[in-house]
Amino acid sequence: MSSSRTRRGVAAGVSVAALAAASLLALAPAQAYEPGGLAGSTLYVDPFSTTLEAAQSLSGQARDDAQLLGSIASATWFTKGTPAEVEAAARTYVDGATAAGEMPVLVAYNLPFRDCSQYSAGGAADTAAYEAWIDGLAAGIGDRAATVILEPDGLGIIPWNTDINGNVEWCRPAELDPATAAADRYTQLNHAVDALGALGATAVYLDGTHSGWLGVGDISDRLIKAGVERAAGFFLNVSNYVETAKLQKYGTWISDCINLSQNSWWEPAWCASQYYPANPNDFSTWGLTDAAYQQAYSDTGVTRDPAAQAHFVLDTSRNGQGPWAGPAAPYPGAPAGADPEVWCNPPDRGLGALPTTTTGDPFIDAYLWVKVPGESDGKCYRGTAGPLDPERGMEDPAAGQWFTEQARELIEFAQPPLVPLDCHVAWDASGAGNASSAKLRLDGAAPGAPWTVSFVLAGDQRITKATHGTVTQSGHAVAVAGSGAKPGNAPDVVLSVKGAAEQPWIFWLDGAACTSD
Repeated sequence: MSSSRTRRGVAAGVSVAALAAASLLALAPAQAYEPGGLAGSTLYVDPFSTTLEAAQSLSGQARDDAQLLGSIASATWFTKGTPAEVEAAARTYVDGATAAGEMPVLVAYNLPFRDCSQYSAGGAADTAAYEAWIDGLAAGIGDRAATVILEPDGLGIIPWNTDINGNVEWCRPAELDPATAAADRYTQLNHAVDALGALGATAVYLDGTHSGWLGVGDISDRLIKAGVERAAGFFLNVSNYVETAKLQKYGTWISDCINLSQNSWWEPAWCASQYYPANPNDFSTWGLTDAAYQQAYSDTGVTRDPAAQAHFVLDTSRNGQGPWAGPAAPYPGAPAGADPEVWCNPPDRGLGALPTTTTGDPFIDAYLWVKVPGESDGKCYRGTAGPLDPERGMEDPAAGQWFTEQARELIEFAQPPLVPLDCHVAWDASGAGNASSAKLRLDGAAPGAPWTVSFVLAGDQRITKATHGTVTQSGHAVAVAGSGAKPGNAPDVVLSVKGAAEQPWIFWLDGAACTSD
């Protein structure tokens, strides 16, 4: 259900948006940070994200869409590699965010038998391998500010798990020992919580599923077993589509259920949920569950305290239109009752709220784009033999690969609407080796007004000279300032480059992201 991806190994750079906003060249200092302090921080826009990487092979509207999505902060997924490899990749990513004084969001997605070896199969070989991998990730982060989304599906899908009602769940890998598999999962997650939490400036969030999945008592019980009391909290809705209003209530109930269970005689199994006394299909009844928690607090004498309780974050990357209802009947070739896979690349969904760490809710630390919008959920067959997705009439990309059609839908149906990028930068390179150059042509700068275009270089190039502009560089971050364009003409600047004049993946003009050729 969650997308697989790997971190591209690049040199870390300073956030160019912050650079331009600071009027050229002072590096933004790293912000003071305390565990759980995601709220109020500035989220990092990675100038070498997989979204911007996908844009390099696209053209026209598809390229503009990928560049627009890549200009907005989204999480970076770490899904495989040796401990040394994930350490190096995490260090590169966090270096860039730290230099900018911004908050990196890392997704750790490498549990053994993740996704029960379905669409996003993979993961570490066993507990020892996973713990070593987590230790590598932690070493790469170090003592810098970071937020880790720890294992999407990690608590929703547990091998050989028995739920809170005594039912053995569907994920039963033959390779694992039924007597120890579920306990192993909790061992793995507890190790990760402790290893990452020991860093001192990393906020860790565990899998809280979403309100269309586990009941409040069940997920609260799992979160407690996974060590949520030693984490910043939990995350909801990763790679899914549930409306924010439902998630707000669901997450608050989970926090309350944990609070009641850890501070009184209360048991998670007694916690009210979206399934009772509320009707999950009638949001107007969810106030009944609110009232049930008020009564539980009264009965136990426990006090609700948002500052002390578990917080949560929401993935709003694709929930602007809410969930897809699915087809009215099975697709041709699918048996009666076949799963329509409503979570798998559903049509006509939209982006939700933009990522922010200012939510106005004392329980919610952030709205995040955890699932990278535009990356496929997997090859969706919806009960048929495939290989085509019968809803779309095409073969969907593999999980984590760029899905041009879905990216367009997410932008088209975004709620709130997403504003297109309204400036453009052309980069025309010439020469090679240590004597190259690039012509910058800007479309969007106001005639006669000062302007600054900024970008991050992927390698060790140095900009040694600029015509019709002043260039300053700090590390990999470059800012070029100029003014005086005649009405109707865009300013052109020729940059002399020591090294290959490779085109940056994203440009900012006066702090606003631009499209590029």
